[in-house]
Amino acid sequence: MPELPEVETVRRGLTPAMEGQVIARADVNRPDLRWPFPERMAERLTGQTVLRLRRRSKYVLADLSSGETLLIHLGMSGRMTVSGDPLGQFIHDHPAQQKHDHVVLHMGNGARITFNDPRRFGAMDLLDTATAEQHKLLAVLGPEPLGNDFHDSVLIEAFSGKNSPVKSALLDQRIVCGLGNIYVCEALFRAGISPTRKAGQISKARIAALVPIIRDVLSEAIEAGGSSLKDFRQADGELGYFQKSFDVYGREGDPCHTTGCGNMIERIVQSGRSSFYCKSCQS
Repeated sequence: MPELPEVETVRRGLTPAMEGQVIARADVNRPDLRWPFPERMAERLTGQTVLRLRRRSKYVLADLSSGETLLIHLGMSGRMTVSGDPLGQFIHDHPAQQKHDHVVLHMGNGARITFNDPRRFGAMDLLDTATAEQHKLLAVLGPEPLGNDFHDSVLIEAFSGKNSPVKSALLDQRIVCGLGNIYVCEALFRAGISPTRKAGQISKARIAALVPIIRDVLSEAIEAGGSSLKDFRQADGELGYFQKSFDVYGREGDPCHTTGCGNMIERIVQSGRSSFYCKSCQS
């Protein structure tokens, strides 16, 4: 499932084609994805100007001139791609419609935004913009890891007395939102913290040092266009390439990147998810 860097990469790719532009026509080609689309979704989108594209955790949010916000979740295999040439930089003909093109937005500038999702685990909803943060999917989210509300004292307080492994704590979207398996594994390696260590047993100094490491890992991944492991592509159809920089994720049995370590990366399963780490470098 795409994590924060992948969703932010998609948002940045969509912004030039969508922000400030009118949705001339919306085609909704099925009644639902993970859950039913809102009533009259195509009608409610058509004719609206996209005032702002933003991201909250792993959701893309498009604020519309109607006072509604289109919430988009990519799910396991969802892609949002841009065709046409709204910026006049190159020629991209609109491709023929594909089997799993479930929602298509025809923008007034000639761009076409296509939501394709073979597994249909993605989702879309329309929210009242003024109260969007109270939506059940957004109200439970913790601070953004790249925002000002995420700092050492917040994480120290969240970890205090917590008996669960630090890996599980960082995946808890109520503690910090947007993090998933890939970037938690990478951040814990850089911090030298074992994914099995209990969150409440980590010193305040080590927790404080973890905060900028999380920020750095996410920022580097965004600059690399995210990580393409299976289905993820950027809005222009290109693959992300941060996976080429992984220190531990997916590297079971490969040598640790730490100079002089000599140990192999190991994989364990925690709460049904794979954790990759170096026993020698992480404690």
